[in-house]
Amino acid sequence: MLNISFALPSLIGSQMFGLRTIRPLTAATLCGIAFIKDTLLAIDSVKGHLLEIDPTSDNSTIRNPNQIREFRDVKGLAVWADFLWVTRENSVYLSKLSSLGLEHFVTLPYPADGVAVWESTVYVSCQKLGCILIFDGNTRKEITRFYAPGVGVENLAVSLDTLWVCDRTEQTVYAMDRATGEIQFSVLTPFECPTGIAIHKNEETGKETLFISYASEEPYIRDNPNADPCHELTYRDRTFIHPLDYHYEPDKQYALSNGYLISMSYAEEIAPLDEVYLPDVEWRIALPSDTERQKLKHIEPIGIPFTEEVIDGERVAVFKFDALTPGERHIFGWKALLEVRGIKYRITPKDVENAPALSPEFQTRYLVDDDDLAMDTPIVRDAASEAIGSETNILRKMYNIRNYVYDELSYGIKPYIDTPDLVLERGVGSCGEYVGVLLALCRLNGIPCRTVGRYKCPPHSEHQGVPLQPDFNHVWLEFYIPGFGWLPMESNPDDVGNNGPYPTRFFMGLSWYHIEIGKGITFETLSSQGTRLTKDDIPLGDLAINHIRFTILQELPPFGH
Repeated sequence: MLNISFALPSLIGSQMFGLRTIRPLTAATLCGIAFIKDTLLAIDSVKGHLLEIDPTSDNSTIRNPNQIREFRDVKGLAVWADFLWVTRENSVYLSKLSSLGLEHFVTLPYPADGVAVWESTVYVSCQKLGCILIFDGNTRKEITRFYAPGVGVENLAVSLDTLWVCDRTEQTVYAMDRATGEIQFSVLTPFECPTGIAIHKNEETGKETLFISYASEEPYIRDNPNADPCHELTYRDRTFIHPLDYHYEPDKQYALSNGYLISMSYAEEIAPLDEVYLPDVEWRIALPSDTERQKLKHIEPIGIPFTEEVIDGERVAVFKFDALTPGERHIFGWKALLEVRGIKYRITPKDVENAPALSPEFQTRYLVDDDDLAMDTPIVRDAASEAIGSETNILRKMYNIRNYVYDELSYGIKPYIDTPDLVLERGVGSCGEYVGVLLALCRLNGIPCRTVGRYKCPPHSEHQGVPLQPDFNHVWLEFYIPGFGWLPMESNPDDVGNNGPYPTRFFMGLSWYHIEIGKGITFETLSSQGTRLTKDDIPLGDLAINHIRFTILQELPPFGH
């Protein structure tokens, strides 16, 4: 007799509650979510299903089998006591959980997005108004409103002292003071397109855990037997719910979020386009950095051993060859084990008003044209002046420069990098060209900047244990504020076009998949007989082929575990 027991999976699910990804089988687009003790409610806005989900098994039940039409296009969802609250189009509705008959509560001039309820106070977000409106649940009158912290569609959840705001475009969750609307800190979500937020409270420990729903489309290769060739690109719905792990450091003014243990390999394969002879060769490759969000746990050589140097505080692997001769072939590089997390700083213009003066060392090192930045050309100097206008605050200047570059440029990939004057004239740039323009404009305005990056891990964290290759290399930058230190800023991903408003998700923030290598130094250099070779002597790409591989091993345990 075949005897299958479900006790063990159920036990495992109970132990993993709060850690696992929840994937309801039939869901297409999950938006609003809410907890009733250990039971999760979620609205599938496309199908109109109000799903009751077991977070330990993904099993779900449709709670509104006879009211599907009424729940289509619902965006926000909240539960307080025996009442369910939802947003649909321009209106907010409430109903008894037992009956699910929607009763009109209030109508806004524009679409209502998220809703959260605490006792008799009702919070409603509206992207078009740029506000979070607060209503009295008894009188249905607006009490006050807060400015919305982000630029996208926002969903809401509320706890005793905190209003949690989840912004889809910003890929960010904001912790706001429930009484004043002041932002306390913000956290990057580990996935794009967050659509809903809920708070689960452990009745035994009292610990609260944030859960975020996500909804988007993903491309995949479909096998179509009726087509020739049979493989074709198409898209499918991707929706799930995942716990948001975070740790706030108020003294350092940043918050960390979900992270992963990642294996990264970087190797060069000698394969010259034209055979060359190079005597006494030293080939240097920067190693991953140790930062607030990234920890280098282990490093080992690939192919041949290396020695290490420290250049400007950054670790660099040095591979030595007596000579590289025609026909000679090698594979060499490094393999690193990394812990990486998302990071988001919360620093305001008011915080930096009395920042100390910039040291002479930083002025001579980070305010000069040391990388073909065309800082003496009229078009670059005029752009630097136009970008900041009359602004004097260093953080606002940085923000204005970023927005100016986003207004002037659109993204496009090229096989080589032009100088900022040519990029501004053309109006199209790659990530490296965005960085060049940003560096030039910032340095001309007295803001120290340096290049960071090299690669991003493909952000497919569900593909654990599977080798992943990035399509391109990638660079971003860091800017320096005296008294605060170096702060990250992405080059182009926040340039969403249409002249803004631009999200600030990667303004003083990086996601878990950014790999920081060689801050402020050249990633890879080649020298022969003690003389550094330039790209005019021999481009590295003409001498070797690089191979990059990431393997996501596991999600890091929650903070405190």
